[in-house]
Amino acid sequence: MGVTEGQQVGGIRSFLPAVEGMRACAAMGVVVTHVAFQTGHSTGVDGRLFGRFDLAVAVFFALSGFLLWRGHAAAARGLAPRPRTGHYLRSRAIRIMPAYVVAVVVILTLLPDSNHASPTVWLANLTLTQIYVPLTLTGGLTQMWSLSVEVGFYLALPVLALLARRLPTGARVPAIASVAVLSFAWAWVPVFLLDSRTWNNPLDWPPAFFSWFAAGMLLAEWVHSGVGFPVRLARRRVPMAVIAVAAYLVAASPLAGPAGLAVGSPAQFAVKTAMGAVVAFALVAPLVLDRPDTPHRLLGSTTMVTLGRWSYGLFIWHLAALDMVFPVLGTFAFTGRMPSVLVLTLIFGWAIAAVSYGLVESPCREALRRWEKRHRSTRAPQVTDAEADAIAP
Repeated sequence: MGVTEGQQVGGIRSFLPAVEGMRACAAMGVVVTHVAFQTGHSTGVDGRLFGRFDLAVAVFFALSGFLLWRGHAAAARGLAPRPRTGHYLRSRAIRIMPAYVVAVVVILTLLPDSNHASPTVWLANLTLTQIYVPLTLTGGLTQMWSLSVEVGFYLALPVLALLARRLPTGARVPAIASVAVLSFAWAWVPVFLLDSRTWNNPLDWPPAFFSWFAAGMLLAEWVHSGVGFPVRLARRRVPMAVIAVAAYLVAASPLAGPAGLAVGSPAQFAVKTAMGAVVAFALVAPLVLDRPDTPHRLLGSTTMVTLGRWSYGLFIWHLAALDMVFPVLGTFAFTGRMPSVLVLTLIFGWAIAAVSYGLVESPCREALRRWEKRHRSTRAPQVTDAEADAIAP
């Protein structure tokens, strides 16, 4: 059953400028956490606060969950045709792989920290399987663990959609929420079942972060469910901001583990993951459960939308850009100067990202559209899967 025009929310629109702007903010959040670590801000209060900017990854995952699940939520209610799996998989591959492969080849060939990589490192990184193979997260590419997780979600999504089709519409939200809560138990699984000598850290595997994707999937369900409590809550921006800040502070506290890159206890990892889901939900919900005419002057501005389009390039290139900054400033890693290092890293990173978008990402996506237009069956429904074309890295 659909919703009336008066019950519609902004997230039903094909293109959401504010979501693009949020993607840009999330990409810069990832840069902040890595610059903070590389400039020595990894301990104390500032280390905890800067370190938890890594929850920007949770925002990326929630955006992916929302955009990719939205079509399935609409189809479950008879509001749209079911997303085509073939197009979805092709668009995911073209959206992610060309720019990624270019980055991997350039970084493993030219970056001093990585230019003696073994064949195993090359293979694991080119296939985005580095989170499963020990000792293959290498200099300039360590951030790609989250992209590997995201690809795991991409591959699982058609199966999840198939399973969800067997449920009554009213059971979809409770089912997604229940699986998200159960995913917190993954923090304890590696301790008992997995051999770290054979596998890489299982806390970096997709099941550990399902709740972050589920935050977006729940929003996708509520977009097509009328104006209920979640929508009314999301439209109260001040309470949502308070929720986001409170969850962020809990994630930055000892309750969620030690400062820096050290891994905490299973309970601490579960707390951090849960708070990441809350932060992502609180930041994304006001952008997609708003009224259709709600203005988002900053996030929806031309500048932020443009940066959002370039955000994938910033994500895959920013550690290489960071490595360039230290010799430019005549300094070394872990010796401070965070403000100047951050500014230059963003300048270099956005410049490389713009080139990546213009020369690799956009041409490849246009080539896919032309190919699909030529090969589309005249009997097939003329459906544009906008969600599969606009997605966070």
